[in-house]
Amino acid sequence: MTSQYRVNYHLRAHKRDSFIEFIKGLLLTPFVLHSLPQPTTTEEPQCSSTAVAADPDAANQANATRFREIFGSIEALVDEHRHFEATGIPTHSRLAKMVPNIGSFFTQLPLAEAFTRIDLKNKISTRKHVPPSFNDVRRILNMAQLMAISPKLQLVTFDGDMTLYDDGRNFEEDSDLTRLLVALLRRGIAVAIVTAAGYGDDPPKYETRLSGLLRGFAAAQLDSADVARFYVLGGECNFLFGCTPTYRLATLDQSVQQRSATEELRMWTEIQVMQLLDVAEYELRDCITRMAIDARVIRKPRAVGLVPLTQLTREQLDECALSAQVAVLRFQGTPRAQPGDAPIPFCAFNGGSDCWVDIGNKLIGVRIIQQLVASPADATLHVGDQFLSTGNDISTRSACCTCWIINPRETRDMLTDLVSLLPPASQCPPPSSN
Repeated sequence: MTSQYRVNYHLRAHKRDSFIEFIKGLLLTPFVLHSLPQPTTTEEPQCSSTAVAADPDAANQANATRFREIFGSIEALVDEHRHFEATGIPTHSRLAKMVPNIGSFFTQLPLAEAFTRIDLKNKISTRKHVPPSFNDVRRILNMAQLMAISPKLQLVTFDGDMTLYDDGRNFEEDSDLTRLLVALLRRGIAVAIVTAAGYGDDPPKYETRLSGLLRGFAAAQLDSADVARFYVLGGECNFLFGCTPTYRLATLDQSVQQRSATEELRMWTEIQVMQLLDVAEYELRDCITRMAIDARVIRKPRAVGLVPLTQLTREQLDECALSAQVAVLRFQGTPRAQPGDAPIPFCAFNGGSDCWVDIGNKLIGVRIIQQLVASPADATLHVGDQFLSTGNDISTRSACCTCWIINPRETRDMLTDLVSLLPPASQCPPPSSN
């Protein structure tokens, strides 16, 4: 392996998901060998009769069967990995040897059946020129996760920007998502928004971002038991709010917050937090100088961010996020660790149009809500759009099941599928008592 290859790989690794790339590679072989395009005219050279089927429907069905068999084999690899993980030796699984950084699977994944469902909708097996893509595989993984978790789902947590509403916008009152979130709450499922947006302990500012949803709760006349299952956690994991019977957000009682706080939160001191933010702020200002970026730095009690005054490229924002991440890890004496392993967990991420370093991360945030509603990992689902290494949703994979979406429209479609998969109300798990 040449040094240039290593450099190029390092530069691209943060833009890829290794498990999805592994699956794409497996699907490419049958596509190349069997999904041959039909000649457009009779004058063109004909392929052999074995390569181009006379019956297009039969050829498409054969392609679907091959893809389904591959997903069935991956399903078996996941089951084996879960078995080795349960025995404490996950690195011994075949999947771990082929995808070394593979994480945990809290449920089985019915990938073969999920492929069939997605193929019926998107006709992947009928394509002749475009092989199964990153987004195809991502949607199949999402569907498999929904199918697996729906019988015992207790908690769904959501990112905010680009998951429930467009970047920097507010939750719209006429959003289709309101009806779907109301349906979850009425089924006894807790719903929480775990967002990087940090406005301190100031409920009205969060209410402004979520005004359309709260008005939707009022229009649906959710009762007090239903709205009590709705939470907002701002600043990744720092500011926790509940919903009152009058559809307003309120800071939770201190005793409730103490009960749900994780061990990491209890160990932090304000001096440590300020020192970490000082290091991050210095690095972000250095990025502005060396890349001649037109931007300003915003400092908050538990975060510091770089907000461009003119649009930046994805590569520039990634550079800022990775630079800040390395600087803070070095400051904490753990240059080879991951952010979640550092003495003070943090999150340095590309927010799509800006870059932020937050104290804490969504791993801690999701765990706080899990403790609050007594929801185990295999009954908790996190939905977000930032699952690459420079995103702030990726850490939640260590706490619960996840669905990777790319915009609010996909969230709507995903929730529509989820609601259709939920068991009848009489068979749903009873809500946990706080």
